[in-house]
This record gives sequence, C-alpha cells and structure tokens, in this order.
Amino acid sequence: MTIRVTWRRAITALAMLAAAGLLFAWSGIFNIAASSGHWPITDWFLHWTMRNSVKTHAFFDAPDEVIEKDGQLVSAAGHFASACASCHGAPGQRPSPVMQEATPPAPDLAINARHWSDTQLFYILRHGVKYTGMPAWGAAKRDDEIRRMVAFVRRLPTMTPAQYRALSGQAQGAGTTDARALGSNVLAGCVACHGPDGRGRGQPDIPVLGGQRAGYLEAALAAYADGRRASAVMGNAAATLTALERRELAAHFAGMPGLGGVPRGDPRARVIVERGLPERQLPACASCHGAGKPQPVLAGQRAGYIAARLRYWKGDGKEIDARLPQNVMPVIARRIPEELIDPLARYLAGDAR
Repeated sequence: MTIRVTWRRAITALAMLAAAGLLFAWSGIFNIAASSGHWPITDWFLHWTMRNSVKTHAFFDAPDEVIEKDGQLVSAAGHFASACASCHGAPGQRPSPVMQEATPPAPDLAINARHWSDTQLFYILRHGVKYTGMPAWGAAKRDDEIRRMVAFVRRLPTMTPAQYRALSGQAQGAGTTDARALGSNVLAGCVACHGPDGRGRGQPDIPVLGGQRAGYLEAALAAYADGRRASAVMGNAAATLTALERRELAAHFAGMPGLGGVPRGDPRARVIVERGLPERQLPACASCHGAGKPQPVLAGQRAGYIAARLRYWKGDGKEIDARLPQNVMPVIARRIPEELIDPLARYLAGDAR
C-alpha cells in the first residue's frame, strides 16, 4: 500500500513533531545539569557550529590592526589575570577547578589559541559565545583594548610563567609597601598596571596617575564602576571598590610626583593649548585643563595616551565615554586638525621633538 504525501499530511506531521518536542521540554525529563555533560555527538555538533559561525562572521568583522608589541600588553595581561585566568588558566597557573566543571569548560588558550586567526580571536573577544561562559567584551567601542588582548592571547602558547608574571604585574617587587594604608590589598591590583609610582610602567596605553587631581581620579573610578566611562579593563578593576576605597586610591596617586610638567615643543601646539583655534571653533586646552580647573591635568601625561584618546574621540562612531554628562571631548577632538594631534600630544607631554 502506497501512502500519498500531501501538503496537509506534511504540515500535520510537522505539527505533531513540534508538539512532541514541546511535551518533552515540558516534562522536565531532559537533564540540564552541567555535571551530566553533553553527549559526544552533541558536543561535536555545538563546537562545529560555533567554529563555522566564528569563521563566517569574523570575515566581515575584522579589526584594522592587531597590536603585537610586547610593550603594549601590560593592560591586557592585567585584565586577563583578574578576569580570565580563573577559567582559562595561565602560564604556570591552572584554571579554577570550580570553573572547569562548567559545560563546556573553558579551553586552555595555550593550546586553543593556535586554532584561530587574529580576526577570529578578535570576533570571539568582541562578541563572546552564546550558551557558554564566554561573555562579550565588557565595554562598547573599545576595539583598542580588544586588539591588545588578541595580541596577548596570541603570545600565550609560547609565554613562560616568568614572562606572564612580569606582564601581569605579579612578579616579585611589582607591588607596593604601603598598601596597608588603604586597610586592604586593593592597591595591588592598581599597581599591577599603573606601577607603584603611578607612572604606568612606561606603557604607551596606560596613563600616568601620579600627580593627577584627586577629585578627578575619584570621579573617574566611580564612572568606570557604573559604566559611564567605557573600558572593560578599568570597569572590571573598579566594579568592586567601595566609595571609601575610591577616595583613598585617588588621594594615594594624587600625592605622588608625575604630572604637572611644563609643556614644550611645537609652537603650533602651543597656540592650541593657550589660545585655541577660533576659526575652527576650537577652545584652548588650558580653558578646561589649566591650573585650578576641575578637568584632568594633561601637562606631563604620556604623549601616546593623549594621541590615542583624541583619535578615538575624533573617529567616526567611536565616542568613548559618550555616556558621561556634558562630555564635549568628541566635538572638540573633531575640530583638531589630524596633522596636529601628535604634535599637540607631544607638546602636552613636554616632548620637544
């Protein structure tokens, strides 16, 4: 006997299958416990789907560049140590046994990173992976942070424990002797990137904090903690600080030498700092950042850091910290001629080149 397939029978069969699936889900028979793991075929299918998805989407979501210089990996290493190592482990450090009981467990990046291209790692870090413990990057429009993390992860397969400790600030002597002044060890996490002297361990992407205004530093930590300032690295570091700890940290770094030098260098930059460019409706930097003003001290700040911040504010759609009320820096940065950004940054840093 031949069964004739009709549209009505096909639709009825599909409806019955859907009803059976809903009945199975409603019954609670399916075991969602992480301790039960996946069937081998399920594990293979999910990873196969994930790899194909990443390869396809990363093709259209490639970064402009990946920073590969060792001197720009300190902030990425510090963030990895505080936010990633508990799941993925690190050179000389096994992952947390608790985190490894997740389904699926986080991979060992010293092995797994070899299987992905830079653009694919960038995509995974930026967007995360559904149905795993891998979150999206913790701050929008901070591709610079993601690029540094890609470069750091790329180094993991060949990184020694000593190199990891040195980059992440965990090497002996990287801390400070007066952490007890805060009543806890909260300062240790700060000096891992910013150094015990507040000068940023010489890294171009880490600002000098020594000598900065205490009120500005305290407000910045509060803004990072509640998401008004965009940075996955600083947001993670500031999230658990109490108001008292923010105040004491700000006072600690403000009392150090560092900022407050004498700007010097390109006379064109001096004009922008002291008088602005009225024809471009560009106010003078000193009108907000001068002595006695509430805005941050720029004199003596690292030139590379200033230039990078200005370019991100200036770039299309990359308005970092746009959630801060009355944040005028994106507008101001776009009025600075591109060819004067580096001279202006060097002038404020006191670099006479």
